[in-house]
Amino acid sequence: MKKDVMILTGAGQIGMAIARRMGYGMKIVIGDKKPENAQAIAKIMNDAGFDVEAMEMDLSSRESIKNMIAKAQEYGDVAMLVNAAGVSPSQAPVEAILKVDLYGTAVLLEEVGKVTKKGGVGVTISSQSGHRMPALTPEEDELLACTPSEDLLKLDILQPENIKDTLHAYQLAKRCNEKRVMAESVKWGEKGARVNSISPGIVVTPLAIDEFNGPRGDFYKNMFAKCPAGRPGTADEIANVAELLMSEKGAFITGSDFLIDGGATASYFYGPLKPQE
Repeated sequence: MKKDVMILTGAGQIGMAIARRMGYGMKIVIGDKKPENAQAIAKIMNDAGFDVEAMEMDLSSRESIKNMIAKAQEYGDVAMLVNAAGVSPSQAPVEAILKVDLYGTAVLLEEVGKVTKKGGVGVTISSQSGHRMPALTPEEDELLACTPSEDLLKLDILQPENIKDTLHAYQLAKRCNEKRVMAESVKWGEKGARVNSISPGIVVTPLAIDEFNGPRGDFYKNMFAKCPAGRPGTADEIANVAELLMSEKGAFITGSDFLIDGGATASYFYGPLKPQE
C-alpha cells in the first residue's frame, strides 16, 4: 500500500525527535553515512510503532542523495524532508565541512524540491553559528543563495585562502543553508510546498556530550552558563518548533530560519558572551 514518505537524513537525536513528532502514519526512510547509526535509530522507532527503513546515504554525493530519494519513492509520494545530517567543526576538516554541510544541503534541498508533493514540507537543521559571523555583502548572500549547486564550491568566498579555520567554514556553511532555504522556498512554492530552516544552539545529544568532555568543553559550558536560558537545550525543544513549521499551523511560514539557542547569540552580541577586544 502506497503512503506518504518522510525522508530523514542524519541518524541523530534531533532528527529522530522531529521524525517521532511528525512521522506517524508515514513511511520514514532514514539515511546516514554510517548505516549502523541509521539502523539503530530505525530500530528504536520501529519498536515504538513507526514504519522506518534505514539505508546508507552520503550527503556530500548527489548520486547518493538521488538513490535515497528513489528508494523513498518506491513507497509513495515524498511529503516531508527532515535534514539533520552534517559534520561539526571539531569532527572534520574545512573541505569536508563545505562538501557536506554546504554543498550537500544545497543539493538535497534541490533534489527533494523536484519531487515533493503538493502540500509537502521540509526543514533543514542549520546552526546558531550562521548567526555569529559578520554580515556578508548582499552580493555574497545572493551568490550563496542562487549559485548553481555544482558551482558553489568554486565561489571566491569559499576558497581555502579566504577561510580561517574549521569554525569559519562551518559558519559559512550554515549561513549558506539559511540563504539556500530562502531561494529554494520560491521553487518549492511553485509546487505548493514549503521549506524552512532551524538554527539550534547547544543541544544535549551524545555528540554534544563528547564535545562537553573534549578540548572545547569549557567553551561550550561557558556558552550555556552565560546565555539567558542558563542551560543547553534538548532535541525535543527543537522538535517543538519543527512541529509548528511542518504542520498546518505553519502554513504561512516558508523560506525562514528560526534561531533556537536559549539566547546565546543575543548574549554573544550584547551580553556576557561578547568577545573581549
